[in-house]
Amino acid sequence: QVQLVESGGGSVQAGGSLKLSCTGPTYIFTYCQMAWYLQAPGKERELVSTITRNGATTYTDSVKGRFTISRDNAKNTLYLVMNSLKTEDTAVYLCAADRCPNGSAYWGQGTQVTVSS
Repeated sequence: QVQLVESGGGSVQAGGSLKLSCTGPTYIFTYCQMAWYLQAPGKERELVSTITRNGATTYTDSVKGRFTISRDNAKNTLYLVMNSLKTEDTAVYLCAADRCPNGSAYWGQGTQVTVSS
């Protein structure tokens, strides 16, 4: 079973920073678009940011200028640098891979980010 594994979550005060990481199989980092999603309690999963194989990025409006997505394909690792965190950023953050040549999509289990005031 293909696994994406997130790390780097934790508890921080508002205004603080965290760096999330996601590792997985070489196939995914070679061929797939990667993304970060968040899921807050009682809410639907939301797309945060995407990055193509070649490094083109998108961000949801609420995180523009605060979050930065990147990937190191040689290390099979996806990153999300989160600055100027707000209490409303509190959620489980999940990494995902899609638009893979085999038509599959892959998800991690998620890492909890808690921002306190």
